[in-house]
Amino acid sequence: MYRYIGNKTKLLPFIINKIKEMIGDRGTVADIMAGTGTVALELKKQGYSVIASDVMTYSYHHLITNLQLANYPSFKGVEDRINKENDCCPYINVLNYLNNLQPKNGFFFREFSPLGNPINGTSPRKYFTAENAAKIDAIRECINSWVQNNQISNKEESLLKHTLIMAVNEVANISGTYGYFLSSFKNNSINDIKLKPVKLYKDNSDGHTVMHGFAENIAGLITADLCYIDPPYMKRQYAANYHILETIARGDFPDAIGKSGLRDWWDQHSKLCTKTKGLQSFSKIMTEISCDKFLVSYSEDGLFSLEQLEDCFGKIGKVEVQEIDYSRFKSNDSKLPPKLKEYLISVERK
Repeated sequence: MYRYIGNKTKLLPFIINKIKEMIGDRGTVADIMAGTGTVALELKKQGYSVIASDVMTYSYHHLITNLQLANYPSFKGVEDRINKENDCCPYINVLNYLNNLQPKNGFFFREFSPLGNPINGTSPRKYFTAENAAKIDAIRECINSWVQNNQISNKEESLLKHTLIMAVNEVANISGTYGYFLSSFKNNSINDIKLKPVKLYKDNSDGHTVMHGFAENIAGLITADLCYIDPPYMKRQYAANYHILETIARGDFPDAIGKSGLRDWWDQHSKLCTKTKGLQSFSKIMTEISCDKFLVSYSEDGLFSLEQLEDCFGKIGKVEVQEIDYSRFKSNDSKLPPKLKEYLISVERK
């Protein structure tokens, strides 16, 4: 997918092997903090029925695309607007149409480009070149219009927003997250943004459920054979670090606050990023979900020690821990050592 805090791509073999050990080759797995959907998609590929959720809106669109789409949709509602260069694939025709839109000096141009004039009076920001920011404005406002006029379905909206986010990540002038921009444009960021067709995994695309919300709030609605939990480990909030992707996913025009242009993200503030409420959130999830087996990813860098987690989970059931040597997610100026231990903590309800 893209560089994402806590991405589990390198840990997938360990995670899948442990899930197979716990419930076998088939069953329903809930991935309730699914992020970009790396684990959820692999579970689909492995033949499981997946219930995936996250509090971030961009995650919802990734999950819909990766779990529920077996084929490109028809885009019937906008077929009169686009050139039918490829009669076999309306999705490609839609992308060509969007790629050829005239740039628009809108919200992204104003708030996130060097030629913009941020409404809060700060200096221009350099998340994107002026040209790319104007293209993003044109594309996302066109998608917004189609959504508002009921010209595209929910799944078509998710596919287009997923596609746009993937394109935005290729030209963003950032070091890894969107917490701040780089002072000078790096090589990839000066390339022209272009929507490219995303690959769909066609097999096992039926029977998956995608939800949107805090894991603590939706746990009581879920029944599964195993619940995989990949919580935030530290105080860094995903809502702040990926605010621009959230704005694309929501299609809104929030106030861009401070020098970095953050949106107000408090409605997506995770209690698991706090020492005062994190363990309570774990307990609430595991108590309320209809599931007897859990697999939790965590890190020795996390807010809670392994001993604290074992004590918390021990109130639920039997706890086992697998330690894995792992390369740390590092920002460019990090002084932390390159290696750390990741934990896979399995819990079986008493």
